[in-house]
Amino acid sequence: MEDKHFVIGVDYGTDSVRALIVDAADGREIASSVTAYKRWTDGLYCNAAENRFRQHPLDYIEGLEYTIRDALARAGGNAAARVAGISIDTTGSTPAAVDKKGTPLSLLPGFEENPNAMFILWKDHTAIKEAGEINELARSWNGFDYTKYVGGIYSSEWFWAKLLHVLREDKAIAAQAFSWVEHCDWLPALLCGDTNPLTMKRSRCAAGHKAMWHESFGGLPPEEFFVKLDPKLAGLRQRLYTETRTSDMKVGNLSAEWAQRLGLHTEVAVGVGAFDAHMGAVGGEIQPYVLSKVIGTSTCDMLVMPLAEAEDKLVPGICGQVDGSIIPGMLGLEAGQSAFGDIYAWFRDMLLWPVGHLLQGEQGQSPASDLHRRLIPELSVAAAKIPPGESGVVALDWLNGRRTPDADQALTGAISGLNLGSSAPRLFRALVEATAFGARKITERFTAQGIPIKGVIALGGIPKKSPFVMQVLADVLNMKIDVAKAEQACALGAAMFAAVAAGLYETVSQAQSAMGNGFEKQYVPEQKNIRQYEALYQKYSLLGGFVEKQTHKE
Repeated sequence: MEDKHFVIGVDYGTDSVRALIVDAADGREIASSVTAYKRWTDGLYCNAAENRFRQHPLDYIEGLEYTIRDALARAGGNAAARVAGISIDTTGSTPAAVDKKGTPLSLLPGFEENPNAMFILWKDHTAIKEAGEINELARSWNGFDYTKYVGGIYSSEWFWAKLLHVLREDKAIAAQAFSWVEHCDWLPALLCGDTNPLTMKRSRCAAGHKAMWHESFGGLPPEEFFVKLDPKLAGLRQRLYTETRTSDMKVGNLSAEWAQRLGLHTEVAVGVGAFDAHMGAVGGEIQPYVLSKVIGTSTCDMLVMPLAEAEDKLVPGICGQVDGSIIPGMLGLEAGQSAFGDIYAWFRDMLLWPVGHLLQGEQGQSPASDLHRRLIPELSVAAAKIPPGESGVVALDWLNGRRTPDADQALTGAISGLNLGSSAPRLFRALVEATAFGARKITERFTAQGIPIKGVIALGGIPKKSPFVMQVLADVLNMKIDVAKAEQACALGAAMFAAVAAGLYETVSQAQSAMGNGFEKQYVPEQKNIRQYEALYQKYSLLGGFVEKQTHKE
């Protein structure tokens, strides 16, 4: 490699953005920086009771500038001059309405404080009704079922449901919106200085998994389908896109403006964006038929398989299967849970409510601040001492709806088997077991469709921090789980894609081999727990069936 062999991976998570500078020669971390979204941290534009979660593009822009400049400063020397490429991953589907120039409406006068003009975060569930209408139409309109390659069930977390909900709800947005963009498409275009939505390079990953794009029917579903769904969508399809690109491809180079703003140079290549879990799977060294689980507030489960072996397999109830969405040249399959760590956080916050609201320490500081940090680790220690099944408590992990298998965001969580002896550790253990049972439903869906799971890789914060959760997961799945060594696998994956986009490697697999960090730990199922978890899993399934029936009871 020549002198320019540093690459930058930028990872936009739910709460913060991280920039990681990596030496493309060996994957060594040079420097990193992370910052929280200011407006998001302040709780602006969101209403959890309504399942509305919106983020302002200024949080994205300010976070990008801060983290890259800070990481370069930490790297020192001539690091900026050695950077060859940048790639970005984001949460998704996280779309926003834009004008003819590709500017998100919340950056325009009069829309600055309008939540509908902002990016609609992946976990926003305000579009449940619209998702239901898409599913109903896809099955009843006497034409092709365009949900075929997205698991057969369209979700309220995805592109079309969200934009249709906003267009119906907000006349001002409907009048001003020229087109719509995904977060992972808009940022690379912004860095290259051309956000024209008609020519913007669109991510195969985002389009295929969340927008019903598929090459076999010429891209997006036809105008006829959308107009039948709602006349408000008339003409929008032609203001979107037909072609998509895999993330090993280059969008362009840094514009002069953004080179100056970031402290870099205009020779830096900018790669096509993708969703965080997809790039994270690459950073975690995913291989064919090895399930990559990015485990944090929610989970995303990624699987790749050779196209020649995919044949006509269609896995129902997942988040799609797309040629090249993870590794170009392979079929990428996505599943996941709408809540995982968020469930533990909910339980923690519920327990701490009296402390935070009724007690005040010196200088107005609540004692809850220290307990907030310590509570989940302490609960984990206590819960680990309780044998599986001893408490009789069984919980459902649908506190944020169900993503897969079979998306249904109307579903809610539940806890059964409570009595006067049901302590906080016992409830916490039941919640952890519920998240593991939800994960098992996903693996069973794959294997039931003839797709073997030959191994499991775990990435993200929980695999690093919670041995208790990971051991329960290994026991429930009855599979070994390898924990990726990379501290920031999503950002590292983005850096691998940046290296390919910059021409430092020809393929993603080559970048993986050179830049991978390997694995730091393996969790092995404890055979003594297998039988108990089998019994609990059956109770979980029965409880889920009951709740699902009651939810949709007419």
